Amino acid sequence: MAILHGSWCMTSKGCFFLWAETWRRVPSESFYSEAIFPYPFALNDTELLTQPLLKNIGLSNILSQQIIALPTDISESGDLTPIYSATTNIPKSYLYPWQITGISLNPKQAFQFLQFLPLNTVITSDSDLGEDLRFWSHIARWSLDLLARSKFLPGLIQQSDQTIISQWQPLLDSAIDQARLLRFAQQMPRVCQVYQELIAGDSLAINLPLSAQDIIINFLSVMIDQQVRNVAKEVNKKAIVSLPIWQKWLQSLGEQENTINAELTEIESLETALKNWTAPLQYSLSEPNLFATAFHLHPPTEYNPNWQLEYCLQAIDQPEFIVNSNIVWNHPVDSFNYRGRTIKHPQETLLKGLGLASKLYPVIETSLQQARPQSCSLNPLQAYQFLKSYAWRFTDSGLGVILPPSLANREGWASRLGLSIKAETPKLKTNERLGLKSLFNFKWQLSIGGQTMTKAEFDRLVAKESPLVEINGEWVELRESDIRSAKIFFSQRKDEMTLSLEDALRLSTGDTQMIEKLPVVNFEAGGKLQELLNTLTNNRNLEPIPNPKDFQGELRPYQARGAGWLSFLEKWGLGACLADDMGLGKTIEFIAFLLHLKEQNSLENPVLLVCPTSVLGNWEREVKKFSPTLKVMVHHGDKRAKGKNFAKIIQDKNLVITSYPLTFRDEKELQGVTWQGLVLDEAQNIKNPDAKQSKTVRNINASFKIALTGTPVENRLSELWSIMDFLNPGYLGQRLFFQRRFAIPIEKYGDTDSLKILRSLVQPFILRRLKTDKDIIQDLPEKQENIVFCLLTTEQATLYQKIVDDSLAKIDDAEGIQRRGMILALLVKLKQLCNHPVLIEAKVKNSKKSDIIKTQYSGKLQRLTEMLDEVLAEGDRALIFTQFAEWGKVLQPYLEDYFNREILFLYGSTSKNKREEMIDRFQNDPQAPPIMILSLKAGGVGLNLTRANHVFHFDRWWNPAVENQATDRVFRIGQTRNVQVHKFVCTGTLEEKIHDLIESKKALAEQVVSAGEDWLTALDTDQLRNLLILDRDSIIDE
Repeated sequence: MAILHGSWCMTSKGCFFLWAETWRRVPSESFYSEAIFPYPFALNDTELLTQPLLKNIGLSNILSQQIIALPTDISESGDLTPIYSATTNIPKSYLYPWQITGISLNPKQAFQFLQFLPLNTVITSDSDLGEDLRFWSHIARWSLDLLARSKFLPGLIQQSDQTIISQWQPLLDSAIDQARLLRFAQQMPRVCQVYQELIAGDSLAINLPLSAQDIIINFLSVMIDQQVRNVAKEVNKKAIVSLPIWQKWLQSLGEQENTINAELTEIESLETALKNWTAPLQYSLSEPNLFATAFHLHPPTEYNPNWQLEYCLQAIDQPEFIVNSNIVWNHPVDSFNYRGRTIKHPQETLLKGLGLASKLYPVIETSLQQARPQSCSLNPLQAYQFLKSYAWRFTDSGLGVILPPSLANREGWASRLGLSIKAETPKLKTNERLGLKSLFNFKWQLSIGGQTMTKAEFDRLVAKESPLVEINGEWVELRESDIRSAKIFFSQRKDEMTLSLEDALRLSTGDTQMIEKLPVVNFEAGGKLQELLNTLTNNRNLEPIPNPKDFQGELRPYQARGAGWLSFLEKWGLGACLADDMGLGKTIEFIAFLLHLKEQNSLENPVLLVCPTSVLGNWEREVKKFSPTLKVMVHHGDKRAKGKNFAKIIQDKNLVITSYPLTFRDEKELQGVTWQGLVLDEAQNIKNPDAKQSKTVRNINASFKIALTGTPVENRLSELWSIMDFLNPGYLGQRLFFQRRFAIPIEKYGDTDSLKILRSLVQPFILRRLKTDKDIIQDLPEKQENIVFCLLTTEQATLYQKIVDDSLAKIDDAEGIQRRGMILALLVKLKQLCNHPVLIEAKVKNSKKSDIIKTQYSGKLQRLTEMLDEVLAEGDRALIFTQFAEWGKVLQPYLEDYFNREILFLYGSTSKNKREEMIDRFQNDPQAPPIMILSLKAGGVGLNLTRANHVFHFDRWWNPAVENQATDRVFRIGQTRNVQVHKFVCTGTLEEKIHDLIESKKALAEQVVSAGEDWLTALDTDQLRNLLILDRDSIIDE
């Protein structure tokens, strides 16, 4: 995968230089050479122009070269080794110049390119955005914001060749824009400051890093100038002042040609006039002042009933740093030091700010008649008008405004007139359960500024007829709209009202609510409700359940806590999403939870578990293995129970397992049962709420609901809403509301406040622990092995039975070596069939490899893609071992098409150089494909692939030593993570029966199967038939 880079270059007309790099093995160069070497990781021109983001924008004729200083390791002997930008834990390095070929975009092309780059996501499967490009994407969007706010002015610029040009310049006068400039300058990637255009014949000396602020301002100036010219209307020449220089300047501002040809005296006169015109608005672009004039609003005192607007200087980069005006007037100098900081042109800065302020707010003009103005007195109404109508204008014009803390956050509700609510749980009847819609008792009072009040106190406050009132020493705004709402509320209120648990959760998480158009400014929970809210908002500190006595095994501490969390939410009637990482044992946690309910005599009705068809067998085996006392039934296959018979059969069952497709086909049967619980495994299967199976699942009623998923649902908002709406209907609102309130602001505009509120809303209902968590990793073994049981598809089962019947008849008539050979050939053929029919059907085998993508006839393949989805979602890497190179040849293009990314494949025919490059890339390239397929013979020994932490044995060798050797490519010295080994087995086939045989005789396993399948050739025909016979219940038949 290539990483796209780029930065703005301050050439004569400005350009944006694009280039890309990809990891590859590189030789070291000598530090003592005078040459500037080509950067070895950079794509060449041909590779660069084939990148998906670039190949269709017609840039092939503007290739150029730059010298860029990049992180480089320099050894003691002088060897240079560049450091790939995606490398983590970069060692101490130096910035060293390298020659790079790339694409130079003119300002217009650069603007179009940058404004459409995503800010936070990978753009394609073949390329990613470097940190530098993401940075400039933000700057480009800032230029759009400046244009939208008309924050630009016309001006004159003298270029290095003494040419005079007209230019539209950014107006960075507001406090917001000045703060942005400082923040962006601090955040600029270092590499953006060390670009130097490579021109034939010029010196190759590298310039010192340019000022980040200068580069940003130059970029903004060029971009804004370009955009304004594009939309400028034709100048009405008749309205232009007859002075030639003014006419030329005005005309050039609306044309693409910006050069002005005039006498030097005329240009100087125009330049002076422009500086005088723009000075009150913008002090300097190239050397912005770090201090601005500010206005500090002080409330009345017992000696003075009026408000005071005090003048001062405020540090732009440190708003709490204030210099009072009397200190400024006492220092009539160009600069002075104050509390460790240098203040340049203090009196000039203050006077300019006061002059600008007087034009925005004429009330202060009178105070400026003093020789050393320090403040202005405002009556309460003037103070309120300043607060409402003028403070924002000051800040937008680059002036600082300092307000009393209680008035500063006008968007917050804490100081507003509103409701203070105290809630508690109602008295419950025996065995009564609560839920999101359960009603709670609550009492309310009016509150303002943190002070509750009676009706009489409210009336006295309103009688003052002042929009600004003092409460407990704090000044707050008393809004007319809030007064009207409060009067209505008083006239309609009751002594006690009710609210739901859903409302209480929203209030406790900060998702502010309105009642009768009044904000809830304070919320307190008491009794059991307080306990509930505390537990929900801190779900990692839940009490673990004790190990159920009928549980066959020992719960790890985090698993006991997970089961305890499920139990807690079940008691309150709340839906739960258990989203632990793959391999942490969600299945075990759920089984322990069911056993816990049974031990508590709370499991009165059956629980329905819906899962992908590919894991039906796994679920049945896991339940029987860990909880043999649970009565479980799999509802699947063409002989499954229907109608009244279904309802009768499940009456004494604890758990009924079925698949997603059958929830739609058997909708009538499933909806006619009183289910105690409804559990969705791989809950992302309902991510599309409009799909039939999603709608059907939602229509199944149950006392509690649980969703199990290994993917980080909080990162996929549409999936998050769908799962949460299944668990707790209506909690996140209707889908359209959710899109407008959360999805669009978060995904499109990066709204962190909305993201924070959403996380606080869903956090009580989602438990996600990662393998890397400190309190989890200590509980995990270094290597986890699990058997993945897969069903055969109908096509596989039909072929399997036919092959077994035909082959056994021939084997029965054969003897000796011929018989042994026929048995081995049959075993190989059946193993290939368990992988996929493509390996044994000549008509498919001879067709195009892409044909397999259209026909998924393999239960193993279905389960593999589901598990790899989780692996990739968690940022992990995986090896897939197979005995059959032919299978790897069709699996590779299938997975590449499915995941839309490159998949590596190493097998016997891979050349030595290609093999070494592939291994080196997988191990050392941070952007390498995360999945590698290996044939067992070619990749089972002698390799170090510790970057992977998942090992899939797609087909079995039936020799533990061989499989362990393959696993040890990952589980060996150098491995820093826990390794998960997944061994695939088709149920009801020879794979399952041989697996069971090996498991039952582990002590003798090495002796019995040391020769692979050879031991099977000694079986007589009846024994062979029993081994090969197909269990018809192990077929995907829906």
